[in-house]
Amino acid sequence: MESYGEILRQARESKKLSVSEVAKVTSISEAYIKALESEDVEVFPGETYLIGFMRNYSNYLGADTDALIKYYNAAQRQASPVPKELLEKHTPKFVIPLVITIFVILFILFLLFMYFSVLKVPEKRALKELEAVESKKIHQYEFSGEVQNVRLYTGDQILLPAADGSGNVVLTVADTKGLLAVLTPSGRQVIELSEECGIDVNNDNSPEIILYVSDVDMKDGARGAEVRMLSVGSGYTETVNVDVHSEDVVETKADETFVVTEGVEGGKNHVVIKEDTRAYPFTVNISFRGSCVLRYRSDRKDPVEDYYKSGDTVSVSSQNGFRIWTSNINVMKIQVIAGLGTYDIGVGKAGEVEVEDIKWIRDSDGMYRLVVEKLD
Repeated sequence: MESYGEILRQARESKKLSVSEVAKVTSISEAYIKALESEDVEVFPGETYLIGFMRNYSNYLGADTDALIKYYNAAQRQASPVPKELLEKHTPKFVIPLVITIFVILFILFLLFMYFSVLKVPEKRALKELEAVESKKIHQYEFSGEVQNVRLYTGDQILLPAADGSGNVVLTVADTKGLLAVLTPSGRQVIELSEECGIDVNNDNSPEIILYVSDVDMKDGARGAEVRMLSVGSGYTETVNVDVHSEDVVETKADETFVVTEGVEGGKNHVVIKEDTRAYPFTVNISFRGSCVLRYRSDRKDPVEDYYKSGDTVSVSSQNGFRIWTSNINVMKIQVIAGLGTYDIGVGKAGEVEVEDIKWIRDSDGMYRLVVEKLD
């Protein structure tokens, strides 16, 4: 780029003029002439003075004054600092609101995805509302003798044809929390999970219907109970007159002799370990010679579940019934103490998962029998 100071100096020197000579003729001080040629703008009291002196000096030398002023303006623009506003990077005002809006939309979409797809809240709510509605409805199921699977809720009724043909006998569901309780003409009947019970509505020691509970919620009675209704001829027998398939085992304790009879009757495996004219509390002792998971329930108390290892023992007393679930029946030694007798319960194969009931049942002859019953 052309330098206005250099042009002035070269023009003066080409005319062989000294600074002092130019100052005398133009009346411009030597300091200002030297400042013009060195482009020292700080010497002048203002830009107006600088331009005026430049015009006089240029005209005296015969230089192109307009060109010099253009060179001066260009030099000033280059020398001037860049405005702070131009150096700072300004984010457009719409960017931040746009980013916030996009974030909010994505967050809402994420919440909707979790609500509908992952947690499935509407689906669960609709199911719960349906269950609540169903639990409030009073359903009636007429038992025809065929196998029927139904979900029963509190208040539901089972209609059994009366033996004399006078109409129906009504069984009413009284409770479905952790068990199935049914009100019958002969009293309240309670059936646990995975148990079946013959209902005798005429008090003639002959059940008219069998109810088997396959599913029941331990905490929420509003979910009802899944129940299978069967006729007596479908495989249920209340008595325990079993057929002997092995030799009787005689055990003695405290001068008392007991006969343990094992057999199959009505499609079920029964082990009769005690007979008496009444039912009374008994104790179940379990010792472990290996590791397994054991879950047990005494009478109608809450179930207990834990992991046991070799050397551990469990001792529980029951009034009416004791149920065990185990992941490996072979590592357990089970003894039942009833009255003055102690009875060893046989174990299954290694690694065998098994569910067993130890309970009192009343036979048609009025006798009570303490039996061990394997469940599917």
